[in-house]
Amino acid sequence: MSLWLTSDLHFGHANIIRYCNRPFRDVAHMNAEPVRRWNDRVAPGDEEWVLGDVALGSIPRSLELVRSLHGEKHLVAGNHDRCWEGNRRHERWVDRYRDAGFVEIVTQTEIDLGGGTVLPACHFPYEGDSHDEDRFIPYRPIDDGRWLLHGHVHDRWRVHDRQVNVGCDVWDWAPVAATEVRALVAAPSPSTWQAGSHG
Repeated sequence: MSLWLTSDLHFGHANIIRYCNRPFRDVAHMNAEPVRRWNDRVAPGDEEWVLGDVALGSIPRSLELVRSLHGEKHLVAGNHDRCWEGNRRHERWVDRYRDAGFVEIVTQTEIDLGGGTVLPACHFPYEGDSHDEDRFIPYRPIDDGRWLLHGHVHDRWRVHDRQVNVGCDVWDWAPVAATEVRALVAAPSPSTWQAGSHG
């Protein structure tokens, strides 16, 4: 069994193509290609953590895509997930997300990447945002000096100040293996990865 991470799929969100300069023709193409790339990497018995913002647009249609994704799926809810605790009436959405295939829904957690590396995970970074100012401050994790797994910033960075963005925008619109993230964190002096240098 392998462990995988991703975030900010934004299934069904047409405007994200323009906002993040995603290389997709339209929302149908943007929905289909990440599903294909996910299932090419993730086996049915693998474990997958989505660190928020899985689906927007028409939720019945976009959330339905989760059913077609391989693996045992866990969700760390983000600000665009209707089941996120910061959204009004979020409780009524939890069952919908579970029915779509998430076995666990939390707002923060710790993820064991193997090799003795256990890191906190949240949709939000300690600091930084996809916008010019930090939002959702009350929902951000407290910086305890450890590395953090997160999403939310889209293509702003891959690694920045002990923060690893597992968002699909910086990992070729596919989940990243926990072993790759663990190696990144263990590197002697990881450099800041900025948008525009997909690797």
